Amino acid sequence: MSGSNVDIFIKDYINLNQKNVMYNSDEDDSRRNYRIPESKSQKAVRTIFGIVMILIYVGMGVLLLINFFNWTANWAWTRYVVGIVLIIYGFWRAYRQYKGIDSRL
Repeated sequence: MSGSNVDIFIKDYINLNQKNVMYNSDEDDSRRNYRIPESKSQKAVRTIFGIVMILIYVGMGVLLLINFFNWTANWAWTRYVVGIVLIIYGFWRAYRQYKGIDSRL
């Protein structure tokens, strides 16, 4: 590179870094909090995935409570604890899905 090309390269590099510093500064919160809106297909996939996960959590909790997997008596307390936690978490996810809390995270 010749001397003038190096100078231009350095100036461009400095300008890019200054723009990055400005973009990452705390002064411009509006850029950082900007979210790209979801398309209809993305919302549909998110909704379907949320419903499937709710069914899996509640279903696994119920299956553990009725001892579908034939766990021995030594593990009964674990079955009940994990089953109840899965059902509660499934209902919590259902509540968040219904209220639209998940889509804002």
